[in-house]
Amino acid sequence: MTKDLTTSTISRQNILNNGFALEQIESNLPLNGVYWHDEMIFTKAQVAEILDIDERTIDRYIESHSEELSKHGYRVIKGPQLRELKKILLDDINVADISKVPSLGVFSFRTVLNIAMLVTESQRAKEIRNKILDIVLDVMAQKSGGHTKYINQRDEAYLPSTYKEYNYRKEFTDALDFYLRAENWKYGKYTNRIYEVIFLENAAEYKKILALQQKDKIRETMYAEVLNAIASFEHGLAVEMKQKFEKLGRKLTQKELDALIDEASKNPYLVPHINDARVKMASRDLCFRDALHHKLESYIQSVSQDDFDKFLGETSKSLQERLSDPETLAVLKRLKDR
Repeated sequence: MTKDLTTSTISRQNILNNGFALEQIESNLPLNGVYWHDEMIFTKAQVAEILDIDERTIDRYIESHSEELSKHGYRVIKGPQLRELKKILLDDINVADISKVPSLGVFSFRTVLNIAMLVTESQRAKEIRNKILDIVLDVMAQKSGGHTKYINQRDEAYLPSTYKEYNYRKEFTDALDFYLRAENWKYGKYTNRIYEVIFLENAAEYKKILALQQKDKIRETMYAEVLNAIASFEHGLAVEMKQKFEKLGRKLTQKELDALIDEASKNPYLVPHINDARVKMASRDLCFRDALHHKLESYIQSVSQDDFDKFLGETSKSLQERLSDPETLAVLKRLKDR
């Protein structure tokens, strides 16, 4: 899907949270700011020149997006700090005489990018936005090995989560065999019911959104938090089915199991895990996989800097690398031995 940075707060935030992309953007987009306290800063006049706009245009954006811009480094300098900064700026030929101003608004590199992603009146800003998006795509492809379909597996929590979920999945399918009066199609039906509770989509809808092939296994593409929510739901449901079976002295009907699922979906102990799974799936898939879960749009948030580190940083590894890691294998062995 096309991301319009001028209108999407989340898309802007995802870029500004991506430290790996910011590093490349700064290297490939020399804006010639002034270094002060180990930080590159810019005055309003410099930003206006960079974006080829009037300073009054910048004032309008500062007023309409003050919270967002302040979050990313815009601030007003006064007093001793301003006197110190003036000495540096007055020696810069690109900066107008600011010797008499009582205060000065300064922009960090991130704030300049933020402004460039907001301004609609400038062709130069549009060119910068396009370059930013190109660099972000290149960095994402490079860091993920070009395989965002399985970017979930780069999380060090993925393997332990998928192993635990496999065991709870077996517990749940056994419960369907032992405690439910139904034919073999029950596995697919009730798997979809759980998916619809956790992330509001059935298997076919999920595959379509992620453009998965028929042979692709859905759970191999799910984030650890989603697998944990599914495992919790399957385990709790298996326990309740057994208790219901023992109480009734017979197998459950489909109607009775449906009632248990409806009740479990409102369980106050499970609801936070379900909501977290929805947020993680909707937000990460939009950012990393460019996949929009329409039924989860209200759960979309910006992806945190920690998530970029988790899936693109030094601690992220491919599944093949993790399976050859002695520490990971030791964790799996402990889970197996429980």
